Amino acid sequence: MPIEIPKDKWPGSVRTVVIGATAAEGGTRAKTVTVGGQTTLPYLHFEAPTPHPPAIAIEIKSRKPEDWSPLLMEAWDEAMTDPAQWAKKAEEAGADLIVLALTVEDSPEDAVKAVKSVLGASGLPLIVWGPGQAEKDNELLVPLSEAAKGERLVLGICEDKNYRTIVATAMANGHLVQARTPMDVNLSKQLNILISDMGMPKDRILMDPTTGALGYGIEYGYSVMERLRLAALQGDAMTQSPMIVTPGFEAWKTKEAKVGEGVPQAWGDWKARAINWETLTAMTLIESGADVVVLRHPESVKRIKEAIGELVTV
Repeated sequence: MPIEIPKDKWPGSVRTVVIGATAAEGGTRAKTVTVGGQTTLPYLHFEAPTPHPPAIAIEIKSRKPEDWSPLLMEAWDEAMTDPAQWAKKAEEAGADLIVLALTVEDSPEDAVKAVKSVLGASGLPLIVWGPGQAEKDNELLVPLSEAAKGERLVLGICEDKNYRTIVATAMANGHLVQARTPMDVNLSKQLNILISDMGMPKDRILMDPTTGALGYGIEYGYSVMERLRLAALQGDAMTQSPMIVTPGFEAWKTKEAKVGEGVPQAWGDWKARAINWETLTAMTLIESGADVVVLRHPESVKRIKEAIGELVTV
């Protein structure tokens, strides 16, 4: 007697978002990246196929970071001194997207120069983050948004205290935005409402629900992402944006990944441990519904791409 597997049919779906623009679309990217579009919970292929696999972004900086792990310094070496070279190396490492993180030391001219150099060095779609200070974010993101008009960048990071200026410049110049809130379903929904009320099309919003690293609050982050995805599938339009998360940033600031000396011998090899920390954090978030994951180590990128390939293969 055949066993019939029960299937859920949801009234809602995740919104499809296209990042980047090719020459035919008014930009200069060699390709675009499409995320979202799911009509069921992650990777339940017996209910519905996964229309677009999660995209992997590699984070680079406009200036060589002084607080990154020596293991990351070793992996990227001299490329870290030049964002264009770093972007090219990230593309070679298998990235689908580049994240360029600006710093408080950057001037508007520096920011524009860095963005143009990265766009010239790599054909991948680009996400640009301000340094995380509201006034400085506005100072840097507005001119670079204008300089890269038509490229369909993702500008971030929009939060409740600084979203207005970033959203306005994104709307004016054809870009997308990354909307970040603390780990809370209602706060994520509220920020999306505020951004949409400004006139930003909903298919130009990526939702960043924030997360923790393996062993550092990831269970709560997973739960929030799961509830956001359930709300989206149940038809809540303000939770239907694809989700972007930053497991690289979260994992590499943990002592288990960042520190190689003065730790228990039972922790094992530092490099293996650190890369495992980033990889396991990223995979947990992918399985909870993440559409874009931002990583730092090229070996993690390789492992995650292989795992995604297995997840989306029916």
